[in-house]
Amino acid sequence: MESILAINPGSTSTKIAWFQGEQEFWRETLSHAAEDLEQYLSVVDQFPFRMREVERVVRERGYDLDSLDCVVGRGGIVEPIESGTYAVGDLLLRHLQRGKPWEHASNLGGILARSLGEPRNIPFFIVDPVSVDELDPVARITGLPELPKGSLVHALNIKATARRAARDLGKPMEECNFVVAHLGGGISVCAHRRGRICDVNNANEMGCFSPERAGGVPAGGLVELCFREGASLGEVRTSLVRRGGLVGYLGTSDLREVKKRISLGDSKALEAYRAMAWQVARDIGAYAVPLEGKIHAILLTGGMAHDEEFCRSIIQKVQWIAPVLLYPGEDEMRALAEGALRVLRGEEKAKQYEDQIAWEE
Repeated sequence: MESILAINPGSTSTKIAWFQGEQEFWRETLSHAAEDLEQYLSVVDQFPFRMREVERVVRERGYDLDSLDCVVGRGGIVEPIESGTYAVGDLLLRHLQRGKPWEHASNLGGILARSLGEPRNIPFFIVDPVSVDELDPVARITGLPELPKGSLVHALNIKATARRAARDLGKPMEECNFVVAHLGGGISVCAHRRGRICDVNNANEMGCFSPERAGGVPAGGLVELCFREGASLGEVRTSLVRRGGLVGYLGTSDLREVKKRISLGDSKALEAYRAMAWQVARDIGAYAVPLEGKIHAILLTGGMAHDEEFCRSIIQKVQWIAPVLLYPGEDEMRALAEGALRVLRGEEKAKQYEDQIAWEE
């Protein structure tokens, strides 16, 4: 049975899990104190610290890194590539290390995987990074040639959920059409056509608002916001991606806190809660269009899919389009391990980053 270590770095934590084949033996979330991270100038500079922490926990658990058959890490922000499991070659490693167009903790996943796997002569991968881009050419066209639509998407959980739904329906994923809504701190709604994400709302810039992100906003008003006295590029971006959505309206991104306020009669919280569900449903309707209505199911997944009332509000508006299936949560650790297993077992071939991009450094 294959021994796999999965690594999922976040901004203030590193999740690790040990698998034997499909069976998860243990999982641990390593929380990192702010003072431990503040000493580093960049996210990539945190690598030695996080590496030591991973090695320490594995050792304390009584496991041996030398017994591993594979290490797999969360994929970060790199050049646009199609979905799949990627070997962390030299070019991919450099692109994970560079932190462009912006730094993201998930970039450390592939760096850690390679650093643990290479000296042990075992495979090391990333799976379905957030920069997965499988958009149809027509989906890239906006109303401004200088601003084509890109693809940033919760690909890891969306792909895992699509595979799970296809299994539940008794069909290969490549024969299924789904509209998938990942409901988390950011919300991705996509058209998943025969195994590919052919169009997506791009959660940082378009579509519905979410607990932390503003989504699509009036263009004219946004321009005025950018040119207001004293406004900086960083502040405007933060308003859109970190301080928008529920945070902007209510000062919190915690749906539990929002529900508590609603139970106490807070009409503003109720209005924002209903509006977010309304906008998710509207995006689901929009992304049924690329599939021409030929949809096997609408899939609701992510942390907010645990909220039955929120999901019910969405379902009431979209169930006429297709059946709705619920897959609450986002088991990214299992999704990483499964991506590695498909390659180790010969079900898929590991992809090479160099083959997916149009240029090299």
